[in-house]
Amino acid sequence: MNKQKTAILLMNVGSPDKPSLWTVFRYLSKFLNDEYVIDLPWLMRKILVNLVIIPFRVSKSTRLYKKVWTEDGSPLIYHSNQMRDHLQAILDQNYKVFLGMRYGNPGYKAAIKKIKQEKFERLIVFTLFPQYAMSTTGTAVKAVLKESARQMTGIKPLIISQFYNHPQFINAFATQAEQYDTNSYDHIVFSYHGLPIRQIEKCHPEIKVGDCNCLYSMPGHGHNCYRATCYATTRLLAEKMKLNPDKYTTAFQSRLSKNWLEPFTDKVLLSKLKEGNIRILVIAPSFVTDCLETLYEIKQEYGKIFGEAGGEKLQLVESLNSNQIWVIAMKKIIMDNTP
Repeated sequence: MNKQKTAILLMNVGSPDKPSLWTVFRYLSKFLNDEYVIDLPWLMRKILVNLVIIPFRVSKSTRLYKKVWTEDGSPLIYHSNQMRDHLQAILDQNYKVFLGMRYGNPGYKAAIKKIKQEKFERLIVFTLFPQYAMSTTGTAVKAVLKESARQMTGIKPLIISQFYNHPQFINAFATQAEQYDTNSYDHIVFSYHGLPIRQIEKCHPEIKVGDCNCLYSMPGHGHNCYRATCYATTRLLAEKMKLNPDKYTTAFQSRLSKNWLEPFTDKVLLSKLKEGNIRILVIAPSFVTDCLETLYEIKQEYGKIFGEAGGEKLQLVESLNSNQIWVIAMKKIIMDNTP
């Protein structure tokens, strides 16, 4: 193990500080005005985000955050803090773990300032997104590199940009899912956060998404096609869990328009229900912490839609959060990616 004084910066998207209209408005403004998230020309993005999306979305988003808020605050921030503390506990004294959100608090800029002040020799940036995407990993990495240079830390950050195929990550999610008796469910849906098709096609601009040959291959560690790495994650988890191919489906949630990755999770759930699958288990392997997308969108919204359509049970597998198996896996992923 390298004995240099090393900072580990865990990066996630973030959350509003509280579920109030003004706080959610500020959060959405920072998030949606990011050119990596809404990848349109500047003027078009400003008009769409600030005059259309946010005014029509802020009230609804505030209500939804209130539905998942806890006594400890935002579930994403709470679980991330726990994750940081548990990881720190199993590392030696040469390592210190920091937490930074791309938008909101705790901020990545403040974390980098502390890293500079404490004179760390190395900085490992662990983006908490199993599959690389421009709107998550891409913007987080860009922000950290820019801020590190601006503060003149003198450190060249080492980036862990994705880990969807690391055996320890697969084992952690499979173990989490196997707490449920998978044989008691008619079908399993692996649900990933959706992306606009145009962002996927930027990975290989010469090929349209529908013609992408990487979909059924097993992408290598450096592969940046989000769609392909999601399907690869499903295959690895299915293999680990010993699932038959007809037992599971890969789908995508959180769409903002029809020009996003398909099949859509809510449509898949209803389609499988029509086929007689009245008990469905949902696993969301693009989220390592529970958040609005898992606790509300899947558990509450999709659960209600499924039940009202005649489904007997829609069960969400909780995310990895600060589960000890996952914390140990994080340490292994970091060490495997550290010279």
